[in-house]
Amino acid sequence: MLDHYRMFADYNRWANRRIYAAAAELSEAEYREDRGAFFGSLHGTLNHILAADRIWMKRFTQEGEAPTRLDAILCKDLNALTAARMAEDERIIAWIDSLDEARLNAHFTYSRLTTPDKITQRLGPALAHFFNHQTHHRGQAHATLTALGRPSLTLDLVFFLWTEGEKWMA
Repeated sequence: MLDHYRMFADYNRWANRRIYAAAAELSEAEYREDRGAFFGSLHGTLNHILAADRIWMKRFTQEGEAPTRLDAILCKDLNALTAARMAEDERIIAWIDSLDEARLNAHFTYSRLTTPDKITQRLGPALAHFFNHQTHHRGQAHATLTALGRPSLTLDLVFFLWTEGEKWMA
């Protein structure tokens, strides 16, 4: 499973770069326009993905800053958000690379943001959620881009594997 999560961390960075490159081609008004996604605009959606990543990474590692709201706007503009996203992707990759199978199977405990409930679970399934959550909201970002008349992006994992992720196919 470790290689599986390492592949997802690598894929995550690749997909984020594609989404952010497409966002950089938008006007400021388009970037901030509410297109009906769960977090409204592309700006809101990309901030949410980063916020959720930081929340989960704080839970996983007990390190770093984490917002207290899922709709937190961590960065006011796309340039700052891009830099923060790139740093977070590298942080995720480094942390995933530090794991071993025993750690994947170990339990950890965290509190939800919306209720004081404590949850204890194995790390592996939580990582599956972590990467799936990113993919889910990148899909909303993709839908926002196409609703704004931009070309559809290829974000499929298999396309990543055929291009920049060939090492994962060996």
